[in-house]
Amino acid sequence: MPTLCAAVATLFDAPVAVAGTDPRAPQPRPHPQEAAHLGRAIAKRQQEFAAGRAMARQAMADLTGVSHSQPILADEDRAPIWPAGWQGSISHKSTLCLAVVGQSGAQLGLDVEEDTPLAQDLIPTICSGTEIAQFAGPEQGAWAKLIFSAKEAAYKAQYPLTREVFGFHRFDVFVDVSMGMFSAAFTADTGIFEEGDMLMGRFLKAEGHLVTGVTIGQSVIAGS
Repeated sequence: MPTLCAAVATLFDAPVAVAGTDPRAPQPRPHPQEAAHLGRAIAKRQQEFAAGRAMARQAMADLTGVSHSQPILADEDRAPIWPAGWQGSISHKSTLCLAVVGQSGAQLGLDVEEDTPLAQDLIPTICSGTEIAQFAGPEQGAWAKLIFSAKEAAYKAQYPLTREVFGFHRFDVFVDVSMGMFSAAFTADTGIFEEGDMLMGRFLKAEGHLVTGVTIGQSVIAGS
């Protein structure tokens, strides 16, 4: 896990720390204020929530060298409310939970997916015609999963700045396979962003998972 977390940290254009765990493993109990948010959530959801908060605090400690116990609450839309001075993102699947945090002021978006192809019937709901055309052929489902994950990471990064909820077609993603990079271009004006503004990200595949990361800070390129 340390090797994976170090690799994931390189996806971000800001000083960050990343912590990870298998959410099926025993986890520290959430802070009482955090637990109140869960209500009657099913056991799996409670376990994943506890893992995400534990990894976020672990990453905060790794970045600062100081233990952190403050609660990381959830907004009405379930987005984490980070302590003052912190930015971060949490993502999990059934066997992997990762959290990234930073204090640079750059907004961070992290997404974790199982490294499996996207179902063919879902591709048109996630990908535009332009995106589908990038990767015609037998590997199209795998690349569509990458586009899906890239859009998730970009959405998470922009949300604290715009507070706007929107669908997958608000971004057009372009992938540079050789560089392990992608850009997510807004297809319409969105909060502080104009149509055509691009968020830059990176991706990696490791341990059966696909991980994408987006930084908004140095990485907003208007009209390019």
